Amino acid sequence: MSRQITVAIAGTGSRGGGTYAQYQKKFPERMKIVALADPDTVRMNLLAKEFDVPAERCFASAEELLAQPKLADVMIIATQDRQHVAQAVPALRKGYDILLEKPISNDPYAIMELLRTAHETGRAVTICHVLRYTPFYGKIKQLISEGAIGEPVAIHAIENVGYWHQAHSFVRGNWANSDVQSPMILQKSCHDMDIILWLMGKNCTRVSSYGSLKVFRPEMAPEGATETCLGGCRCKEECPYDAEKVYITNSTGVASGNTEWPVDVVVPEPTVERVREALKTSPYGRCVYHCDNNVVDHQAVVMDFEDGSTATFTMAAFTKRTAREIKVMGTAGELVGDMNTNLVTVYPFSGEDQVYDISKLAEDFSGHGGGDHRMMSEFFDMLEGKESETLTSIDVSVQSHLMSLAAEESRLNGGCGVSLQELRERYSK
Repeated sequence: MSRQITVAIAGTGSRGGGTYAQYQKKFPERMKIVALADPDTVRMNLLAKEFDVPAERCFASAEELLAQPKLADVMIIATQDRQHVAQAVPALRKGYDILLEKPISNDPYAIMELLRTAHETGRAVTICHVLRYTPFYGKIKQLISEGAIGEPVAIHAIENVGYWHQAHSFVRGNWANSDVQSPMILQKSCHDMDIILWLMGKNCTRVSSYGSLKVFRPEMAPEGATETCLGGCRCKEECPYDAEKVYITNSTGVASGNTEWPVDVVVPEPTVERVREALKTSPYGRCVYHCDNNVVDHQAVVMDFEDGSTATFTMAAFTKRTAREIKVMGTAGELVGDMNTNLVTVYPFSGEDQVYDISKLAEDFSGHGGGDHRMMSEFFDMLEGKESETLTSIDVSVQSHLMSLAAEESRLNGGCGVSLQELRERYSK
């Protein structure tokens, strides 16, 4: 029988509070939130009220929480990228098992430090690569493992970021500037590097990459654009990135009934009036051509694997859909999957084509295609001694992080090939 695991959450934003904390509502017998930490006390206090966390267990920072005696079995760290390792290392030494939001860090030396500390302390560190836990990718992995297309030889994956998602998270939002957070190929697409590595089932040896920030720059602003969307902009009507469209009137907006992500990032407990007022001064009300962003809006990556197999990955902002697509080409057939339609089709070289409707495999597809809560269930299973093939431990996650960092190094150096072995040796010293 499962036991209730106590949890402290550092970072109560859209991931820590809006996703991981909500697991307790579905499975109160498995999880109990007993402590919170966040410098945004308004957001933290709302979460504390929602889950009955006493005021004396609410802290202004993860560091303040970690200064206390150990308060829980698990610490969920969902703070900003550059804070992760500095908070995770002392948490491990204090005896917490850790669920760590991706990416581990944008600093490869810090990634290797956390790996060493996890081994030294013997504590569990699971990285939130939630796509492995989705019914969609789970089925693809099963089909490949069963030999439905023979041995994978080439993979092509596409991440359709979505024009409004790019504007929200990577132009106006927290991950717009790699000098403050992480390069986009790491922050957004370490998910995809992890999935490609998992499906291929082989080590990646070399990476090359090209990409740039092409569109979201001041010189690309249309005539009549103002610094903010509510500042009398003459381009509002035709601009798809207009903040009032994204956060109020479109299907992503509060007027359409959406009070969760992305609008709850603009203001807690959003209403039309509160969102509109917040956009007047919020970073999310800025014109997308007049922000402090520097991360790419498109990037392509080529990967070489140890047996000569290859993979390509394309990430682009300029899509209407936000779902991922994948094609796996094997020695005995090909497989095509689309997360938007939730269909996976196998085309064997001999025999009949097979279509798998992933929507019939599960009831809950909320949160990254159903991956968020399944990841937490498997994390808790692991803490209870049950094994899971899909768990994304830090040992598993390091290689996909190095693939992302190699891609960025390559991109910044004209697409030159970067050896994963050399990269790992460089940062292990």
